[in-house]
Amino acid sequence: MNKTIVVVGASRGIGKSIVTLLAEESSNKIIALSRNLTKMKAQFAKYENVSCFALDLNQSDVRTQCESIFDKILSIDILINNAGKLINKPFTELSREEIQECYNVNIIGVIQTTQAALYKMNKAHIVNISSIGGFQGSVKFPGLSAYSSSKAALCSFTEMFSEEYKNTDITMNCLCLGAVQTEMFQEAFPGHEAPVSASKMAEYIVHFAMTANDWVRGKIIPVTLSTP
Repeated sequence: MNKTIVVVGASRGIGKSIVTLLAEESSNKIIALSRNLTKMKAQFAKYENVSCFALDLNQSDVRTQCESIFDKILSIDILINNAGKLINKPFTELSREEIQECYNVNIIGVIQTTQAALYKMNKAHIVNISSIGGFQGSVKFPGLSAYSSSKAALCSFTEMFSEEYKNTDITMNCLCLGAVQTEMFQEAFPGHEAPVSASKMAEYIVHFAMTANDWVRGKIIPVTLSTP
């Protein structure tokens, strides 16, 4: 494979599984990013090809944080924007701070991370991980207004970026994931069991990230077996 791959949101769930799967190919160089640096270092300590850095998408200096990290590497072949913030709360009880945090992590931070990464990209694939809740026309669930609307914005960003960069070798696509058995899924749907494990979804995402840019560009793709 011999790729340099940045995975944002790497400390748990699907992101953790993505890094683990990619690291099993020793020729890959993985840059794992998350707020929880200690947890990542413990989880990925056995992999010499994984470098861990702290990144907080809820801050105003995300682009600066990323530029500092990316200055340490020569190039980026794949960027997987996997981080997400979910708040499950009735609409009228959402505070401005909670809405802002969802948007900071789920869309604004993604945009700024991508801005920083572009300076290290020639031919590259950017994969945004959205939610089926952000996919137009899908089933929606109460309590997820801030989360689902911010994930919908990520879909729109994918299309806009792809239009602006259509004459380059930098490709962006967006996967709208359905129910996957993760900590975040449990926060959204307590007591439910998803039909897909984090490790199985990671297999799909890794294959997509490695190959799909030869076939699709600027696409919003639902990836789901069911709704909760």
